[in-house]
Amino acid sequence: MIYKTKFAIGCLVQWYECDIIEEYVESLKDAISEYDGEVIVDFTIISNEELEKCVSAEKKSKCIEKIGSILLDFENVRSINNLHSISDYRRLFNTNYCNLTDVLIWGETDAILPKQMFVILDNLHQMSLQNNNPKYLAFFGMCKMWDNSWKQLEHPDFTDKPFKDLDFDNWWQHHYTMTKDEMNKINDKTEELDVKILPHHKFNGCGLVISSEVIKSGVNIPQSVFFTHEDTAFMMMTNKVLGNIPQYIISNILLVHNRHHPKKRMYVKDEYGDSHERRLSNSWYSTASEMSKQNSNNLFKNNKSYTWEDVWVQIVK
Repeated sequence: MIYKTKFAIGCLVQWYECDIIEEYVESLKDAISEYDGEVIVDFTIISNEELEKCVSAEKKSKCIEKIGSILLDFENVRSINNLHSISDYRRLFNTNYCNLTDVLIWGETDAILPKQMFVILDNLHQMSLQNNNPKYLAFFGMCKMWDNSWKQLEHPDFTDKPFKDLDFDNWWQHHYTMTKDEMNKINDKTEELDVKILPHHKFNGCGLVISSEVIKSGVNIPQSVFFTHEDTAFMMMTNKVLGNIPQYIISNILLVHNRHHPKKRMYVKDEYGDSHERRLSNSWYSTASEMSKQNSNNLFKNNKSYTWEDVWVQIVK
């Protein structure tokens, strides 16, 4: 019997993401249907309103109900009513599943996964083991990004396109909202995979692939990184603990990250504008993000860490 790689893929779902999660789930089901091995799927739904309050109790109830109906086909779904950030979720996901599976994948509600994903990653994992690289990271090709440091991660159809900030109309820009069908059309053209090992680690959290041996070795998101920049902190910890272990990039298979999806933050009270403007309209967001970023930057310095309590104190000032 040929051994098949066992995967775990996890996704945090905030209550206000009820209108964007469905396409992620559809793409996940497509990818699972293409693979004849085991995939453990994990979802945590956050109903807490300590950070974002809903416009009404009735709308909040409908949001939670809609998310629940979309996730009916999955077993590992839980709801949490306390403050639980993406850092908290991914830290626990890594810990909970590293001893149960071979490979971990960070999902996101605004992602669309390539249907070839698990088949490709199974082959990649087997190859990595054969090459005596049980500890590795991997990433799929992505859309156009805002500076040249990301070019090594961009899908070849995107990488030579011009960058224009706030461009919502051109399909290669990171502000564009791409559909699953558009992604499949791009990926279906690929006949031979282009897999490279990057000279230095570079990734964001959307779709990050981690061999479980990395987590077993002691790498994880530090407790001090309590909100955003968890992907950067994880990269720094990987480098510190394991050095420059291989990071594979499957450059000509696209994984979509609709980071500026127009329905990304719906029904949050007192938020206005597009999805990016809605987020920044909160008085706490920039403060919390900056403090979490500083904690990430100071991981290996003798500095005191900021906490949510520091965020609330700063806002009151």
